[in-house]
Amino acid sequence: MDAAKLYAVAAFVAGLIITLFLAAYLTPRTWWRRPNARALFITVAGAWGFGSLILYATHGPATASASALASSIAPAAAAEIAHPTASGPAAGQPFHVHRDLNLRAAPGVHAARVAIVPAGADVTPTGARDGDWWQIKASVNGRDNTGWVSSLWLRRSGE
Repeated sequence: MDAAKLYAVAAFVAGLIITLFLAAYLTPRTWWRRPNARALFITVAGAWGFGSLILYATHGPATASASALASSIAPAAAAEIAHPTASGPAAGQPFHVHRDLNLRAAPGVHAARVAIVPAGADVTPTGARDGDWWQIKASVNGRDNTGWVSSLWLRRSGE
């Protein structure tokens, strides 16, 4: 087990200890005489909450949110999502449209829609990027368009 995982386990164990200590002093003793759903919820939610706070306080917001994202999705899905954005859009390298895609005038869902790129079409990034939004060139109905799309709906041409 690497150091980061060991540290995370230690943070959540510390969160569990804090939760049990606070539960012993701040809740009525009758709540704990028999195991029940309320006791389980308090224990799990407290351990998760305090453990997350410990990780956040020691690693900062960027690392805590990245580790939370990585643990909340499957490893294969994380690799699929991270793969195109890790290297960025290479200008001239074609991508395959996964589903019908809104081509927008600017990055963001509130920008005006220029065209709809149909599923199965190949598009070419220009190299410009704004977060998960990439500027692409696409041919729609025989007309060349340039606009912005969410990179989450693109796959490399070989995929």
